[in-house]
Amino acid sequence: MENTIVSHWTGSANTAELVRKQIITRWGLDEANNYDPKSNCLTFNQWLNVGYRVKKGETALKSFIVIEEKDEQGQVINKYHKTVNLFYIRQVERIG
Repeated sequence: MENTIVSHWTGSANTAELVRKQIITRWGLDEANNYDPKSNCLTFNQWLNVGYRVKKGETALKSFIVIEEKDEQGQVINKYHKTVNLFYIRQVERIG
């Protein structure tokens, strides 16, 4: 990767560790030590936006975000989890 890619990741240490454990399972501890949730583990569309595509047959890493529903006064009235599919740098290739 020539350019530094920075995502809009705002996850917690817990979600980062969840993804890191999946990387350990697939590629080992050395690769997990290279994991950076802000630069080399992005969503499908984030990779496309920076000129990469997911390799055929790759399976996404799973993470989640917490969605908060708020009322008119800005008070949180409901929270729920949404699954996020991520792809690690080893799962993508430069377009063109």
